[in-house]
Amino acid sequence: MDESIEYRECLIELIYQLADDDFLLAYRGSEWLGLAPHIEEDVAFASISQDLMGHAALYYGLLEELGEGKIDHLTHNRSPEYFRNAILVELPNGTGTYLENPSYDWAFTVVRNYFYTLAKKVRLDSIKKSSYEPLQHIVQKISIEMSYHMMHWEVWFKQLISSTAEAKSRMEEAMSIVFEELGGVFSYGRIGDRMARLSLIESEEVLKERWMVYLNKEKIQYSMKMKQGDGRNGIHTPHLAEALATLSEVYQSVPTAEW
Repeated sequence: MDESIEYRECLIELIYQLADDDFLLAYRGSEWLGLAPHIEEDVAFASISQDLMGHAALYYGLLEELGEGKIDHLTHNRSPEYFRNAILVELPNGTGTYLENPSYDWAFTVVRNYFYTLAKKVRLDSIKKSSYEPLQHIVQKISIEMSYHMMHWEVWFKQLISSTAEAKSRMEEAMSIVFEELGGVFSYGRIGDRMARLSLIESEEVLKERWMVYLNKEKIQYSMKMKQGDGRNGIHTPHLAEALATLSEVYQSVPTAEW
């Protein structure tokens, strides 16, 4: 394969992964609007979710510049099998839906967001050394907001894990669920080795080790898995299709609307 063609293929694949992860987690965060534990958290979580959607928009904008199509199409007119997000971010917050009998799990939400944000930090720190400068510039912008997200979820995590026996039990259960799919966040999919070789990002194993070094401060002993498959290769749960149907409802009814 021509080196320039290979580089472009790997670059676009990586950006899709970054964009789709933030896009789906922003949506899951938005489902907590009005349902968070208290009003201050409602405002803070809404702000974080809005930031995540903004990060996704930056990535999709870069994909548009690279000739992948309009942002509206990339976000609202791709079939689920073309999304490259990790399965962890597409999983629902709990049972029920936002409009009907929502029974969401705050422990799961805290663990997922904390572990994901830390993984995101590790990934973006590596991309700051990337061979593609436009991606570096976007990452530098995102990192400023992400430091706030990191502190927010870390405080929640530490408070709950050291709280009552019930809170600790629920957090441990949530961690076991999150670790079952956390490996997918670090996966680069079928061409991951080439991404690292072309200096777009460091290897999956290097980033996993950095993440675990940080978490071991909390004396957490779990192993990362991809129980339901690798979303980077287009393998997803039915929850993704359901989420995309909701996210694209306005676009599909009014195709001329802008995202």
